[in-house]
Amino acid sequence: LIPEETLAINAGDNNWENRKAVFDSAERFAKSGGKLLRLEFPKTVIQVYGSTAIVYSNYLYELEAGGERHQQSGRVTEVFVLRKGQWVNPGWHMDSGN
Repeated sequence: LIPEETLAINAGDNNWENRKAVFDSAERFAKSGGKLLRLEFPKTVIQVYGSTAIVYSNYLYELEAGGERHQQSGRVTEVFVLRKGQWVNPGWHMDSGN
């Protein structure tokens, strides 16, 4: 789902992440015992142009890490491309509503 050329711009982070950084971050979170408690997309609009889909969403998630809960909300724009019969997600841009 996340191809080699992935580029991610995450809320509150000035660094852009490539695929390796996305997976490294997820691995560190999992190994630390972190948990995703809630994930919601209360508003989503999808535009499809041939083999490309652009997904605009409001998001809300809640994490637990180190015994503390953290909630984040904002907007995300994601790009999906139909490649060899599978939708892949080569990039997204999140902003924070907090």
